Amino acid sequence: MAATGTGTAPIKFSLDSAGAGSAIDDLLAAMLRANTRVSDLIFSPGSTPQVQVNGTFTTIESPTLPHLTADDTRKIAAHLIGDNKAALAMLREKGYCDVSYAMPGIARFRANVFIQRGSCAVVMRVIPTRIPTLDQLGAPDELRRIVTLRDGLVLITGPRGSGKSSTLAALIDHINDTSPSHIVTVEYPIEFLHTHKRAIVHQRELHSDTPTVADAISAALRQAPNIIVVGELKDRETTELALEAAETGHLVLSTMATLTAAKSVERLINSYSPSEHASTRERLSRMLRWVICQRLIPRVDGERMALFEVIHPSASFMKLRPDSERTRSTHKNASPIDSELERLAIAGIITRDAALMHALDPVALSSKLSDAAKPHLR
Repeated sequence: MAATGTGTAPIKFSLDSAGAGSAIDDLLAAMLRANTRVSDLIFSPGSTPQVQVNGTFTTIESPTLPHLTADDTRKIAAHLIGDNKAALAMLREKGYCDVSYAMPGIARFRANVFIQRGSCAVVMRVIPTRIPTLDQLGAPDELRRIVTLRDGLVLITGPRGSGKSSTLAALIDHINDTSPSHIVTVEYPIEFLHTHKRAIVHQRELHSDTPTVADAISAALRQAPNIIVVGELKDRETTELALEAAETGHLVLSTMATLTAAKSVERLINSYSPSEHASTRERLSRMLRWVICQRLIPRVDGERMALFEVIHPSASFMKLRPDSERTRSTHKNASPIDSELERLAIAGIITRDAALMHALDPVALSSKLSDAAKPHLR
């Protein structure tokens, strides 16, 4: 499938001239015009640029748009990185880096530049210029109660590309709208830009504003915050500092790329040594307030919708292992996400395949959908 602009001139692109930066910005703008639902842009040597629309990658077709060369993608990467020395050093040392890039009045991006087969490739995620509201995301009303939490840890979990960053931004914005507080974020890179409303929001970007996440969290504890936002919990050091912050009277919000609440807990625990597992599980049982699990599901009309499950971890839940979490869907209390997938599939809002792909227990859901499809016999 190909993406072409509607009512726009063919995309022209050349980096041979001195105005390479302007040519790259023109290309980005033209790719965004190809479809109003573009979420990602991909630049790879040997291919024409591609965009992702509703989870499907499509090629930009234009008679004047050539296949990109390794030199083209190197110039695109250099333009996006600019004078960010820390990002350039990371690219050289680790083979990848993340940067934010803005085209004022048009769009903002989170860009990942990486080395493959000795050349640069670039993937750019389009960041909405407006922070989504909880209503626009279809989030449950319960999430508005986040303003009542005074301490503890709140995790937003889901697979990559499930909208966790949007939900996190919406929660921050809701607090910003309703609560006089001080919010400090640690992000890599900064995606949504928050202005001061009822709250004061300070956003710190890794490498640009702080050398490490650990340094930023440690410093935040001396900056009188009510709320600390950590883009993602990835390792033991970050997890430990987040827990310490929660234990000292701060509300900590973060994300994890995990499919279920139990898997999130196990990943946190397993970041510690085996001798610390019992004590870490006990700490999480005291400090983990909510786990917000979400999926982004394609509808039959081509749009995507978010599904949410909010879990309040109990002492018994903290003992649950990821594999045993699946067993609950064989009983009456099936996962709310699976129950909603069943309802949407029966109503024809999503396909059966989409429902099974995103289900916590696809076997049980398949059986229920098959039963629902059978004609009722008298």
